[in-house]
Amino acid sequence: MQRRKFIRNTALMATGTILYLHCRNKEDKNMKTSGLGLSDFGVQLWTVREEMAKDPTTTLKAVADIGYTDVECAGYREGSFYGMSPAEFKKMLDDNGLKMRSGHIMTGRTMPEVKRTLSNDWEAALEDFKNVGQEAVFCGYFMPEERKSLDDYKQIAELFNKCGEKAKEYGLLFGHHNHDFEFEPIDGQSPMDILFKETDPDKVFFELDLYWTKKAGQDSISLFEKYPGRFPYWHVKDMNNEQEQFFAEVGSGIIDFPAIFAKAETAGLKHFYVEQDATKGRTPLESIRMSYEYLAGKG
Repeated sequence: MQRRKFIRNTALMATGTILYLHCRNKEDKNMKTSGLGLSDFGVQLWTVREEMAKDPTTTLKAVADIGYTDVECAGYREGSFYGMSPAEFKKMLDDNGLKMRSGHIMTGRTMPEVKRTLSNDWEAALEDFKNVGQEAVFCGYFMPEERKSLDDYKQIAELFNKCGEKAKEYGLLFGHHNHDFEFEPIDGQSPMDILFKETDPDKVFFELDLYWTKKAGQDSISLFEKYPGRFPYWHVKDMNNEQEQFFAEVGSGIIDFPAIFAKAETAGLKHFYVEQDATKGRTPLESIRMSYEYLAGKG
């Protein structure tokens, strides 16, 4: 009887071990393929810029149908959003159940005739952003001719401080969205260090682009730890595993998003946007659907 009981118990233990390992392996696989299970994030409309230029109504509906609830503007110029007034564009957003927490703008330093930039009629631009429902605005890009020297970056930092102070008066968060060139040394110094060190941390923040930061050979987590709390917004995009380091759908490439998101509190993260500057073999809408499904834990 004891021998029979021993054999039965051993068999049960073996079966249990097999089931446990099966479930554990399945769970491990799901952890790798089901994404981060995040919610309430947006998409940068630069990804679907051609679609927005042709048919913004249909494009915004398609974005909302994927599951996105927020978009970031890449089509503001002299008081209009994709050719519409703030009121008109806000209605289009509302009709599709979307909000627009953030948008991009240029410094205007190379185009002084253009109004409602950081350099010209800034307060009017801030009024537009408030009217469309934005909570933040970021300088989206530096033109090549305005970033040739360290003095150029020092002038930009001074402009940022002034713009950040005025944005704060309007209840808007202000900052800069990086690419890789800000990390390329000029006279042995990183221009990005100038932007970090010569701007007021209470008035100027950063929308860290995780792809471009890696492209520049920088570590996002190290930046979070060096400048804690200065990265309330992120651009989340992936990089393929090829020599070209091309853009990839989030979760399909080599960027370690779980490790980066584990440092969200250190960074000061409030919100983030999916962006894919260019796509291969898929339409932009197909790509942002894949990124959404990974981040939302549905992929």
